[in-house]
Amino acid sequence: MDPDSEVDSIYRHGNEGNNEEKKKWKRPPSSYGSMKSDSEEEKEGKEEEVAVVLPDLTAHQVTGFQVNRSESPETLYTMTTQQHPPGAVIIDTRSSELEGFSEGDEDDMDEAMAVNSPEPPEPVEPDVTIRTEENIQLGTLHPEQDLPHIFKSIQSSLTGLTREELFKFKICFSQWETGITYQQVMDGDILDFVDRILEILGQDRSLIHTINTLESVNKKPVADELRNQCKRALVRFHLKQYLIRKHQVIREGVVRAGKQNLLEAVYVMPQISTCGYGGVDPSHEFRSRHLSPLQVPSADTFVDVNNLFRLKRDDGKPVRTVLTTGIPGIGMSVSVGKFSLDWAEMRKNKDLQFVIKLSFRALWLLRNKSCPPSQQMSIMDVIKYYYPECKDMKYLEEEDCKYLIIMDSFDCYQAPLDWENSPVINDNYTQAHLDTLIVNIIRGTVLRGAYIWILGRRAAVSQIPSQFIDVVTEIQGFSDQMKDDYLTRRFSNAELAANIVAHYKRLPTLSMLARQPFVCWMVATVFERCFHYQGYGVHPPRLTPFYVNILIVQTNRKLQFYCGKAENDLKWSSDEKRLLKNMGKMAFKMLERNTSVFSEEDVKEYNLKLTEVTVLSGLCTELPAAAPGGRRTFCFIHFTFQEFMAALYVFTMLRTESKNVLDSGLVHMPKIFKSKYQTKSAAGLVQCALVRTFSSLLGDYDMFLRFLCGLLSLDCHDNQLSGYLYPHNTPKVCGLGETKRLLEEMILTAPEDRLENLKECLREMTQEDE
Repeated sequence: MDPDSEVDSIYRHGNEGNNEEKKKWKRPPSSYGSMKSDSEEEKEGKEEEVAVVLPDLTAHQVTGFQVNRSESPETLYTMTTQQHPPGAVIIDTRSSELEGFSEGDEDDMDEAMAVNSPEPPEPVEPDVTIRTEENIQLGTLHPEQDLPHIFKSIQSSLTGLTREELFKFKICFSQWETGITYQQVMDGDILDFVDRILEILGQDRSLIHTINTLESVNKKPVADELRNQCKRALVRFHLKQYLIRKHQVIREGVVRAGKQNLLEAVYVMPQISTCGYGGVDPSHEFRSRHLSPLQVPSADTFVDVNNLFRLKRDDGKPVRTVLTTGIPGIGMSVSVGKFSLDWAEMRKNKDLQFVIKLSFRALWLLRNKSCPPSQQMSIMDVIKYYYPECKDMKYLEEEDCKYLIIMDSFDCYQAPLDWENSPVINDNYTQAHLDTLIVNIIRGTVLRGAYIWILGRRAAVSQIPSQFIDVVTEIQGFSDQMKDDYLTRRFSNAELAANIVAHYKRLPTLSMLARQPFVCWMVATVFERCFHYQGYGVHPPRLTPFYVNILIVQTNRKLQFYCGKAENDLKWSSDEKRLLKNMGKMAFKMLERNTSVFSEEDVKEYNLKLTEVTVLSGLCTELPAAAPGGRRTFCFIHFTFQEFMAALYVFTMLRTESKNVLDSGLVHMPKIFKSKYQTKSAAGLVQCALVRTFSSLLGDYDMFLRFLCGLLSLDCHDNQLSGYLYPHNTPKVCGLGETKRLLEEMILTAPEDRLENLKECLREMTQEDE
């Protein structure tokens, strides 16, 4: 029998001589279990069983159930009733025995329609038909969160109302609920009403509005009883509402009025791999040989974000703790938003009873601002602090309660955690310092029944002992097709979307970097604005401004998320400028040594702090250890970013200190150069860079030279970086005309393999984009 069909059984009554007049039809027991009131359960009718024709109907989009109603106020069977539980007695509503009934016989008719209806089987989700690896349930949805329990509880609370109280309740219900009409509320009996509101509003909205309406008509005891009966469902409702408010609209950069995007509308799921190699893309426009042992995972290791907790450990057991990492800008926070929104809107992981988000950033603020250092809390106190509706959630200690704790932004929790010596806590109500609570959550001694999802940058999460993590996953970013899908979905203007997709592909390096969703967003934002100007798009875009933008955004993000600065107070201090200058110096020395990997000792050599460089800056990442016990190694988020930072350092030394750091390495002038410019001028700096480029293998300094010429552009160094890296009153770089002539001369005499890059260098410096 088709599980989505319903029994269409109609009760008619009226005068024998007036068959055209239709009266209200009565309703047999519903699919949500026995829907009889307490008084009705004592009565049983003795009617004949007759054959019934089953029409083909589909399930309702909100509740999974649908009741078809014609223009008259009839009531019908709902979905599960049609399954004919064994022993059920079915009344033929077209029986001639009912034709003589009049309106005055209504009470007798109620008794005649009592039915012996056994409890139906547990309802199943229509979209789960075959039990495969993809849909194996994480847990079992508690009966108190399911539709039958909600139906019975609402019906029971309304049954105790008098006729006048029920009428007043319905009036108030219809006035304050815009999703349902007055006529829909008033038609039929209590069972009709409950069935109809669940069908139209869904179980969460129906339950909340019923409780609120009962309180508004001075039936607070009844409302409290209903609230207690459905507490699990209410807790889940509040958690879902929080996640929907938090993630339904995606926040990208500076929020602009009227420019908010729904996450569901623009989201493209990045590739997530169970084999993490560091997450750095090894491809390069010039270099075919990799300077570090970077690898790219194969497609058969990719997993959907909603299936992370359907993975297995190496011993075949289900996972408890999943760690997800990736380079900065790869989309970890947005993936959390997608997972949370899918659960809150009941699209995925519906068998998880609760999803509770405890961000490490929020925990860090709680530790340092909201609680005195000496104050201790239990994990239940912490949950209650962020989710007041979830107080006294003893459900979390039940063995069959499967729920998820999302702990993202591990790098925001800047206190060291003592994994070896922290005391062991074995229950959810023991109070301890927040550092100790976090260690015990990850150990698995607190919130024992929870799945734990930890997310953070690799250099931060690498401190977590491996024995506490079941599976490590790494977000790899977008494939080529995903980049195009992302850029296309963002714009309703198909022509604009096509122009942007074609335009960014004109720069191979930008196309590689757009593997990061963050860069894809930047491409969409910058080009959307640029294409509003007439004539834009004739020339390829310049590359350097994108790297400058990435540097600015990541530094501002550091000030906001790690330093606690407000969005309107993101002025770069001398510490930020010193950090970037020294990181650039380190990148330049690595370029001279022809390496892309640095260690903790290298960081100390340039008076830098390891956490500042590898976590907070958003420009570097940690590479997986080559062997157990191996030393920690790090690199920039892409090799071209190392070349950009090296060029930024060289340019900054010229502009702020009038030093040409390239001149010291100039031993002799090759014959290709006719004369030597003043070394402390822009032309002299570029000439020294050209000497290094032509004296090295193809690719060693070519991108460095391109970025250096790009930074000489007034748009980059005077517009973009002024007010950030340089004060507004810093003089502009002079001698750009002389530098331009130098590049033009080199293009006329350069070897064929260097020619294309020299043209790009000239375009980076001289092209003016709107």
